Amino acid sequence: MSTFENILYEVADNRARITLNRPEKLNALSLQLQIELAEALWEADNNTAVHAVIIKGAGRAFSAGYDLTGAGGRVPVSRVQSDDNRYRGGRSIDDDAWQLERAQRLRMAIFDMHKPVIAQVHGYCLAGGTDVALLCDMVIAADDATFGFPPARDLGALPNNMWIYNVGPQWAKRLTLTGDTITGAEAQQIGLVLKAVPAVDLEGEVEGLVDRMALIDPDLLSANKRIINLGLELMGARTLQRLAAENDVRGHNTRAARNYMTSVQENGLRATLRDRDAKFGDGRARVNGPEHRNADGKLID
Repeated sequence: MSTFENILYEVADNRARITLNRPEKLNALSLQLQIELAEALWEADNNTAVHAVIIKGAGRAFSAGYDLTGAGGRVPVSRVQSDDNRYRGGRSIDDDAWQLERAQRLRMAIFDMHKPVIAQVHGYCLAGGTDVALLCDMVIAADDATFGFPPARDLGALPNNMWIYNVGPQWAKRLTLTGDTITGAEAQQIGLVLKAVPAVDLEGEVEGLVDRMALIDPDLLSANKRIINLGLELMGARTLQRLAAENDVRGHNTRAARNYMTSVQENGLRATLRDRDAKFGDGRARVNGPEHRNADGKLID
């Protein structure tokens, strides 16, 4: 059952399964995809047959991040939007904040909805992919998945930030101040994900957890999710998300971000990202043991 263009949506066995479905783009998060995701989440929350929701990705990745090409970004804010009117762009500081907050409200459906949401992560979970995954109630990952936020190297700050609530301030800083990545197995060690399992066992692990949730009254699931999320709100989690969007505007006005935009215009997106990341070698962090690197910046085992 699906009437969406960028996601797949199905309900069966007391669960909704939402699949990010742009595999040729590694499930890059366009605005249109995020609108569809929010709509599907609220549909699942409203459906009394659904006890829990699974979010996963088609193809080789959960999501490699936000769609930086701008594809799927020109989506009307309302059904009465008209070419006769002049609307916000992204030129002013306030316009930038407004656009970031618009997209963030879509993602916050994961946090705000009553029913539990499980992220099933394989392959890349980068940048915006982590914004989606970390808003979920639990993340179960393949042990060889890749987590990180490389755009923090030059493009801006994180427009959502749940890292500190999962891994504490030091690991949040270690990973977001460098854009380095860790594996799913390492993510389990530092608390970024609930559990990491071999890729062949990932789907079974997630479905098995939701099997157990399907035995529970969905209203009771809601009560227990919401009291924990309200606890996070008392610790500032929801306010921090609003501040994260504002802070990303600050990041967009740094010299690094201006240089990034110039490079994209002159050299193209792919070359810009390649040149940025080349300086970081393999771009990996190491959770256990010293980070000895060779001359190319690659970790030495």
